[in-house]
Amino acid sequence: MKTKVIIYARVSTTVQDYTRQLDELREYANKMDYEVVKEFQEKISGAKSVAERNAMNSLLEYIHNNKVDKILIYECSRLSRRAIDFLQLIEIFNQYKISLYIHANGLETLLPNGEVNPIATLVLGILAQFNSMERSLIRSRMESGYNHYRQCGGKVGRKEGYRKTEQQMKE
Repeated sequence: MKTKVIIYARVSTTVQDYTRQLDELREYANKMDYEVVKEFQEKISGAKSVAERNAMNSLLEYIHNNKVDKILIYECSRLSRRAIDFLQLIEIFNQYKISLYIHANGLETLLPNGEVNPIATLVLGILAQFNSMERSLIRSRMESGYNHYRQCGGKVGRKEGYRKTEQQMKE
């Protein structure tokens, strides 16, 4: 019987594309002879809580109702940039005896015998903190850039005189 896996991909903005993540994870699943039973993808900030992420909620509902052996993600930050959410999701997966495979790190949260992988737990705890810190650094750099631009006479925001009609706002 083949190992049943879910692929989960996420990007932060609507202009980004998760095709590369999906392609590499599908290729990995094929190489390992896994059966991909479902794919979930979404375009939403990793800083959003799990409750705000439709695809993640659908994934959680799916694993509650279906037998899945592994969840494949490209890298840790794709699961969440919020350390608390990241670790809680791993805990949920562990409770369902579902191993989370992180492609970029080659890590799995469960050992082949179904027990929690202590090395992965340590490494992922550290990576979760780095992802959270990176989110703060990105925000800080953006704010610094905006402030510098304003100090040099630049204006941030919509162009002056630009207004959408009421119909455009509704659309």
